[in-house]
Amino acid sequence: MSEQITVGVGAGARYLGVDRVIDLGPLHPSAHGAYRLRLTVTPDLVITAAEPLVGHLHRGAEKLFEVRDYRQVLTLANRHDWLSAFCNELAVALAVERMTGMDVPARAQWLRALLCELNRLMAHMVFLTPLSPNAATYREGVQALMEEASGGRIHFMFNRIGGLREDVPAGWTERVAAFLSTVDTKTLTIDFGALEGLGVLPHEDALAYGVTGPIGRASGVDFDLRRDDPLPAYKALDFSPVVRTEGDAAARVRCLLDEVQKSVELARACLEQLPQGPVNVRLPKAIKAPEGSVYTRVEAPLGTSGVHLSSRGEKTPWRLKLRTPSFNNVQALSALLPGTKVDDLPAVLSSFAVVVGDIDK
Repeated sequence: MSEQITVGVGAGARYLGVDRVIDLGPLHPSAHGAYRLRLTVTPDLVITAAEPLVGHLHRGAEKLFEVRDYRQVLTLANRHDWLSAFCNELAVALAVERMTGMDVPARAQWLRALLCELNRLMAHMVFLTPLSPNAATYREGVQALMEEASGGRIHFMFNRIGGLREDVPAGWTERVAAFLSTVDTKTLTIDFGALEGLGVLPHEDALAYGVTGPIGRASGVDFDLRRDDPLPAYKALDFSPVVRTEGDAAARVRCLLDEVQKSVELARACLEQLPQGPVNVRLPKAIKAPEGSVYTRVEAPLGTSGVHLSSRGEKTPWRLKLRTPSFNNVQALSALLPGTKVDDLPAVLSSFAVVVGDIDK
């Protein structure tokens, strides 16, 4: 005999009419929204089936894109995953640039790669903070650098069609280098013993659900767009992703730590090779993408962030479809949660990084 319960995750979960509320902490991105899990459990509270129930934070972003011109679209593009704002802007900018055949200056290409890695470092530190509170120090440090460069603390709005809004401030690259020299993942004290063997996502299931990013790589999915479909700057960098095979909660957290180190190395390489020159191109008053369609994608902190842009030659998109990593990744909970005790849910979910706005885009 089994029982069915609905668990709400996030600070707003208590308003969903659920049987149990699991709040992963005020610093966890789920605190910005809420999603539900319908669980089937045995009398001794072991999960036998799980179904993610999403849609409580639906933003209608894709429809809003259709009534805004291409410059205005970037304002919305960084908001569905508020921890990957720069990468989200970049994915949309790339789509328009490829449709119009625009050449982006080399300095902008390298700064984009550098800022993507800083954005990744910031996002990973946010997810690691509930597990190791001292990660907040690194998060604040990199967030201050992103704010100094862009003027925005969360929604950076620094990408523009054709490059970046403006160059980084004088002395900023030196301050980035100084900060990177302080980042040491060994200072993050995480109890891996409490995570070992929990919430195993098999390699086959990760592939079947289209899981990407650190969650996929923790289950042996050897896929990273920085290597497999690189932007121009990444082509000049020697990069290989860290892939693990255990697929459990501990492996997912270790992948985040590994990627922090990789981002530090890539950011340093970008600083060393950063060329001089302009960071944008002069644009017409109205940008019109030619009739047709294009698909672009970038390696965002949580995985593949893709944009399918369809145009009818007007100054607004006819259709702009988002492929967000959290939407695909959260479905995998139905594969990894069976066999988990309800008491272990907080530990498993704390290793499973998603942003609710990225699910309900």
